[in-house]
Amino acid sequence: MDVSKHPIAIDHVPAFITAPGQTDILFNFVIVFLICMIFAVGTLYLRLHALPEQMAHRTNKVQLQVVAVLALIALFTHNQLFWIAALLLAMIELPNFITPVTSMAKSLNRIARSTYVPQNYPPASAPAAQQSASPMPAPVAETVAKPAETAQPQAAQDGNSSHNPDPSGEKQ
Repeated sequence: MDVSKHPIAIDHVPAFITAPGQTDILFNFVIVFLICMIFAVGTLYLRLHALPEQMAHRTNKVQLQVVAVLALIALFTHNQLFWIAALLLAMIELPNFITPVTSMAKSLNRIARSTYVPQNYPPASAPAAQQSASPMPAPVAETVAKPAETAQPQAAQDGNSSHNPDPSGEKQ
């Protein structure tokens, strides 16, 4: 088959123009290039949306879950405000309040169950003469409250267990 030029055609034809019935190499190259670029842009888009989650992996579990949900909502709704919130939340280090509170609760529980009595401190059933001879001076409030404390056991024996803060023993 003899391929002749059209009379209006120029002498120099660009290389991307193919003869009739021939394979268009440029078209095939562009198709492959576009498919590769679509996959590359899609991968970049998904990695960008996963960036807050990757940053939040060094934080605690609750913060990671909140960031992951925000990033997923941003991915499906195309509302970038959720993604920005997820990114900011992933960047901020939230303080851990649970560990100190748990430690305090364990310590208080240990103190409540302990039977430790200091060696310098006299027992509660010791007479007042021995308590005044102890090396630790008694506070002023304790010496004023002594008559009321001695009146309380008698009131408890009589069946009256109400607390009477008046040192004279009179009821109000």
